[in-house]
Amino acid sequence: MQEKIITFASPVFFLLIAIEFIVARRRQKHLYRINDAINSLSLGVLSQITGVFLKIIPLGIYAWVLQHTAIFNIEKNQWWTWVIGLLLYDFLYYWLHRMGHETNLLWAAHVVHHQSEEYNLTTALRQTSTGGVFGWFFYLPMAILGFPLDMFIVIALIDLLYQFWIHTQQIGKLGWFDRVFVSPSNHRVHHAVNDVYLDKNYGGILIIWDRLFGTFIEENDAEPVVFGTRSPLRSWNPIWANIEVYYAVAVDALRARSWWDKLRIWFMPPGWKPRDVAQRFPSKAFDIQRPLFDPQLDNKAMWYCLVQFTIALQIGTHFLMTFESISVLDAVSYCLWLTASYWFVCGLMDNAKRYVPLEKCRLGVTLLLVVFDPTWFSTTILHVNVRVVIGVVCVLSFIALLSLFTRSETDGHFSH
Repeated sequence: MQEKIITFASPVFFLLIAIEFIVARRRQKHLYRINDAINSLSLGVLSQITGVFLKIIPLGIYAWVLQHTAIFNIEKNQWWTWVIGLLLYDFLYYWLHRMGHETNLLWAAHVVHHQSEEYNLTTALRQTSTGGVFGWFFYLPMAILGFPLDMFIVIALIDLLYQFWIHTQQIGKLGWFDRVFVSPSNHRVHHAVNDVYLDKNYGGILIIWDRLFGTFIEENDAEPVVFGTRSPLRSWNPIWANIEVYYAVAVDALRARSWWDKLRIWFMPPGWKPRDVAQRFPSKAFDIQRPLFDPQLDNKAMWYCLVQFTIALQIGTHFLMTFESISVLDAVSYCLWLTASYWFVCGLMDNAKRYVPLEKCRLGVTLLLVVFDPTWFSTTILHVNVRVVIGVVCVLSFIALLSLFTRSETDGHFSH
């Protein structure tokens, strides 16, 4: 249900993104970077697609705990139960969010949302694909108290949708509102890597949780916020974005000599290393003055990536609307095709030549699909004219790929 509601809300998201883009251009302040926006949106769509398969974990566990341990039978037709439920959910979200910054295991999932070195409404849609694997634990008190599953899902969606608008630099401080609710100013601080702001302002809707538990700090105009993470991603690869911290922690766990350190590293704060690992493999010092990650592409090549992403975005919406009507095998195949689409297009923006043959393969597979299968992953019967159009788009894309992404033998990157 959540995937469908977010899909229906997408036109509103993109309208607000367009408005923010126009305002930023008129003010010539905090402008969008197309590569960063495409990367964030790709990660957002991937999180929804993988959520189709992973949601059984948090929702299944919640339903089981609700059925076997619920203390009360909470009614959905009372307005006050919704208010209490939303307050409780936001309180539990605060602790999940806080632990997501204080333990490696949860940070490995949450880091995706913080990797962008920009801060705009596309950042709000930049979400993890693995958050549902462990985050469910924090919401079990709602099941134990007896909040029905469908009520829990709606409350979670309200809390999530609220947080969209706070990811902007175009709205300044809001006076009294900033003291009670999470606002753009409060949340900008949360995304900062500055020493003074680090690991603050975890609230979802209400900032009062941070005030109560000592994690609140106000945005200071004298200390401009710098966005990103202390270990910068330096890539547009959405797959690597989702696994980079898992990989880094796993490597340090393997390097550790003590079995106790191999286990506890997953529950220690991000950046922590066992003493023997820190001595042999010290971490690089963080440089807040680092240049932004921004591999340069020719404008026409960037347009290729933008067009391919836009097509894949529309097809991703189709998947989210139709996956329930097809078999698991077809859904997995569809998901893999979409994942490859976002992965390879973002890889081209990385300026890495290895993605050119991968993109050729993707276009070739797509062409073969419409030639030999009258359906689109068993979801929709394609009229012959539609199949012809898709085939022509694949051929034209292949020609454009060859002409725009010429490999340079000297530096391993695309020429301009």
